[in-house]
Amino acid sequence: MTGYRKLGVTSAHRRSMLRNLVTDLFKYGRIQTTDCRAKEARREAEKMITLAKRGDLHARRQALAYIKDEDVVTKLFEDIAPKYDGRNGGYTRILKLGPRQGDVAEAVFLELV
Repeated sequence: MTGYRKLGVTSAHRRSMLRNLVTDLFKYGRIQTTDCRAKEARREAEKMITLAKRGDLHARRQALAYIKDEDVVTKLFEDIAPKYDGRNGGYTRILKLGPRQGDVAEAVFLELV
């Protein structure tokens, strides 16, 4: 058994998709996607918030290596991370919306708590 979901795409596509999902989550605060994708994106988003809580230069560079949008990284370090100072994990929430109309995949909202 693997430690992650393959999501039916190649490894490069999967990595790129998760990076985009995490970037949009921090940019907009809430995204709509499928259940499996949200669970994988949540793992990465929580790691990024934990990095941002550290707040040093090395953590910022590690976040930039994953996120790529400097404005989003700045927002993450200056606005998002301070909100979670007293919290150890559990920074995101998944709200189920029911089956999606086109392909009956389980649609969810992934949002910051």
